[in-house]
Amino acid sequence: MMTIKKIANSAWRVGARARFGLYLALGLCIAPAAHATDLTEAWQAAWQHDRELAVARAAHGAAQPRRDQAAALWRPGVAMTASAGVASSDTEMRGARFSAPGMGQSNGVDFGTSVHGGTATRIALQASQPLYHPERRAQQQQLALQADMGDWQWRAAQQDAMLRTARRYLDLAVAQEALRVLDGQLDAVQKAATEAQDRFDMGAAPITAVHEARAQHASLQARRLAAQADLDVKRRQLADATGLPAAGLDARLPAAAWTDPAQALTVWQEQADAGNPGIRLQQLAADVARAEADRYRAAASARVELVAQAAQDRLSGSGDFGGGARNKETRAMLGVQLTVPLYTGGYRSAKEEESLAQWNQAQAQLDATREQVGRQVHAAWLGLQTGALRVQALQEALAASQARQDATRTGYEVGHRTLLDVLHADNDTAATRLALAQARSALLLHRLQLAQLAGQLDEAALRQAGQVLARTP
Repeated sequence: MMTIKKIANSAWRVGARARFGLYLALGLCIAPAAHATDLTEAWQAAWQHDRELAVARAAHGAAQPRRDQAAALWRPGVAMTASAGVASSDTEMRGARFSAPGMGQSNGVDFGTSVHGGTATRIALQASQPLYHPERRAQQQQLALQADMGDWQWRAAQQDAMLRTARRYLDLAVAQEALRVLDGQLDAVQKAATEAQDRFDMGAAPITAVHEARAQHASLQARRLAAQADLDVKRRQLADATGLPAAGLDARLPAAAWTDPAQALTVWQEQADAGNPGIRLQQLAADVARAEADRYRAAASARVELVAQAAQDRLSGSGDFGGGARNKETRAMLGVQLTVPLYTGGYRSAKEEESLAQWNQAQAQLDATREQVGRQVHAAWLGLQTGALRVQALQEALAASQARQDATRTGYEVGHRTLLDVLHADNDTAATRLALAQARSALLLHRLQLAQLAGQLDEAALRQAGQVLARTP
């Protein structure tokens, strides 16, 4: 009996290492996707389908009309009024001088006209062209600034959507990798449990090895359920943003670290101060508040306009001096009109004080925004610097973990290591592999975030990022 056990144990040791290699290969392999989704492809789909971007696109539609309004403020305005109704009129004149051809001249003449319940009509046409109008000039500046704000808001929305799409894409890629690693561990543990049972049946291993493998398998199954749920959520998020079928989404992990030449922190901060959409928007908001205060300055109250008017009034009906009475008046005027408000009850001065307070608030908010963006740039830059070192360290750790994994298996084959040691080594290798994928993804996001903070995130940057995603590591 002992001879049979020794022969069986020896035979098992001869093929154990080959079997473990086969189990690892089967466990870690993943079926190739029918179509791997590219990051640029995901962004092009999100450009048409992202709901937040659609809201920003609709809001941007108001930018050009504001510019049209600003241009129209200094164009001539033409208005026509027409009215009709029932009216009465009594006119009495005494001591007038009257003269007519062939009738001589008479002094102390009295005139009287009367229309009761007559028909009154009025037609007037007026055109005006501003010549000097400080309040309107400030209003024009406000409209132009608000249009510029609309452009910057649209630019910021596009860059936010790009970063949001990249983050969702990489979240999906990491979730896929996590599930792939767990599937590989489950397959390896399942096969290890089978071999542990076979060895126990042959008397070459204790029952504790079987229990350890089964416990590890149950733990991995629980983790896989959580990983599958997380993957489904990540896939749904990307599908909702892009409109692509969720079942066909297969994101790619970064195959290497970002190779873009590193820039100094001060360079990034200068670029962010000049091109960050948030800073630019806050600066424009301060300029709008300043223009609002200019509208209500005392010096801006007076205005000069070129005015042309033409009007005709008619009144016809019956009066005290006979039927068929009619009055008609036609007027025309072309000239310059000066308007100076003398008293507004304190409204203008109160509006000016309110606008100046809002301008001070906008200036303080601008300083706070610059400070906040500076911190964000610093954090992203540190993430880029330390992220590259972390990726390098994890690459070395993965190589060491794989070497330890091989050594542990060899020790297990010759009886110097337990199955629990092998399972721990496998877990460490899998955890390091997943951590490396997460670190590469985080490094890529830090680089894209820096570009977004500097106002430089565009399709070219996404294409460059897509080159890093050429293959799954």
